Amino acid sequence: MQLVANTLVLASTYVLLAVGYVVVYRASRVLNLAHGELMMLGGYAFFALVSATPGHLIVAVPAALLVSFLAGVAVYFAVMRPMAGHPVFSAVLVTVSLGILLRGLVILGWTADIKYPLAVAGYQNAPLRLPGGAVLSGVDLFAIATAGALLLGLWLFFAKSRFGIQMRATAENPRLAAQRGIDIHLVFAVAWGISTFAAGLAGVLYASSVRLDPEIGVIGLKAFPVALIGGLDS
Repeated sequence: MQLVANTLVLASTYVLLAVGYVVVYRASRVLNLAHGELMMLGGYAFFALVSATPGHLIVAVPAALLVSFLAGVAVYFAVMRPMAGHPVFSAVLVTVSLGILLRGLVILGWTADIKYPLAVAGYQNAPLRLPGGAVLSGVDLFAIATAGALLLGLWLFFAKSRFGIQMRATAENPRLAAQRGIDIHLVFAVAWGISTFAAGLAGVLYASSVRLDPEIGVIGLKAFPVALIGGLDS
């Protein structure tokens, strides 16, 4: 039972990251190899916010996720949109450079020392005993719940909302979507925002349950095979 519980916790992180890969690839056909560093950025945004408002996790978590979403939108308009018309491989290389830049900026701003945001916030991540004898922390349970909620929310968004349907149409045929009056650049920007939101959520959860340092960006690469197995076009 403990093995199953631990697997669910690990899977929740990988699912959040895989969702980000898929959303960006479906929208723009670009493999975002800076995805792990954007996860790291979400974790450091959370750390900065809990440091500024200790004891106010209910404020710090949503604010960190908002920062992550806006960072994704900014990445699209500042970095990816100017790459329109260039080979896709060039855009992929740009994401590699972006990842290196983000990692360097984080090290300059916060050093490479390991940090524990929940300790700064004064929150005790106490273990909880579940039926069957498994033991998980409160953050672990929250991670499993939020990963499931995000998947359900995205399914409803893409299947039922008007903008979600526009995003699917743009993914299928951007030129035809533009001819039908869809603002494809807004669609692409929101896709990057959703992707980075998911990565930021993974970063917040990982930083809360394990640790925070610049090396957690590597987890993004570990999650890439999950996206491949699930299907980048799914």
